[in-house]
Amino acid sequence: MLRKLGFCVFTMALLTGCEWMIPEAPADNEILDGPVPGLSTSESARFLAGDIAFNDEIFTPETGLGPIFVATSCGSCHLGDGKGHPFTTLTRYGQTDANGNTYIGLGGPQLQNRAIPGFQPETMPAGIPFSKLTPPATTGLGFLDALTDAQILANADADDVNGDGISGVPNLVNAPPYFQPGPQHSGLDGKYIGRFGKKAAAVDLLQQTVSAYNQDMGITSVYEHIDPLTHLEVSPEVDENTINAVVFYLRTLKAPVPRKSAVTTGSGVFATIGCASCHIPEWTTPASDIAALANKTFYPYTDLLLHDMGPGLDDGYTEGSAETYEWKTPPLWGLGLSPNSQGGQYFLMHDGRAHSIEEAINLHGGEAAASRERFASLSQEDKDALLKFLESL
Repeated sequence: MLRKLGFCVFTMALLTGCEWMIPEAPADNEILDGPVPGLSTSESARFLAGDIAFNDEIFTPETGLGPIFVATSCGSCHLGDGKGHPFTTLTRYGQTDANGNTYIGLGGPQLQNRAIPGFQPETMPAGIPFSKLTPPATTGLGFLDALTDAQILANADADDVNGDGISGVPNLVNAPPYFQPGPQHSGLDGKYIGRFGKKAAAVDLLQQTVSAYNQDMGITSVYEHIDPLTHLEVSPEVDENTINAVVFYLRTLKAPVPRKSAVTTGSGVFATIGCASCHIPEWTTPASDIAALANKTFYPYTDLLLHDMGPGLDDGYTEGSAETYEWKTPPLWGLGLSPNSQGGQYFLMHDGRAHSIEEAINLHGGEAAASRERFASLSQEDKDALLKFLESL
């Protein structure tokens, strides 16, 4: 009896000790991954399936990797659904002609700089315009996907009619043959507004996902089954259910949660120097087939439009109707958490060249030059307040 009692006491102490040793889960505003609130039971199951495919599935040559590739999984470029690191930076290249953007027949549109055994990775052809692109964070994309073309176009001002020096324009792209327009897509002269990618070249998250599987990992699907090495049609290497699960996962990742709700001084400075003209703070989604995304106000700090960023950010490379010096306004939400997925430091701008938020601001040119100069003329107190605000997003 005493032996049994002693065993029970020991067991209870062990369990209590283990409970004490288990670390607390991080606060919701300290991580980027996690589902949007309000998913149904079946939607939560779909989210989990997509989460596993995105973050846990690592491809090998036996499961279709390569033969040339950039990464072996989705999650390796978007650790914790955050921004990428220079190690996973992509190189895209091509050329333009009178008819728009054309990829030359030398391995474009993307450099596959790694290869499975027995194959050689690609090297950049000489004299070809190219751009380095750091993988973006993936959270909150479903909210941006839900916006209507009309909402995006409401902020376009190609001729700067209002005289504020800002001339945002949409990137009009040829949608892939598998694209199925949703109620949010209206189309213009047979083209559609791009929303995703550094130059907004992808019209929806399906195109973004399919392209990433094929160009980043050399994985063909039912949607895109051209081998990136031979450019010949081959059998799909990932099934349609997996692709659709990943798309649903990306649509239902939560929006980043701000970490300091009372950073008001910096928010005022942000608006005063003109940053909010392009980094529009607030949007509201229309109706959606996913109830958790419908009629929600969210704060991404982007207009999803292209802007002239000046010669310093002109890579000589383009996609869709974008000029070589034009870039989509990147969302700022989650900015302060970027170092968590970037090795403890910042790699900002489209190619990761900026190592601090202040350095990124100072690299703004073109339409953003006036805001950059206003930032430079701020008092140190106001600069610090602005940077503190941006780090809180």
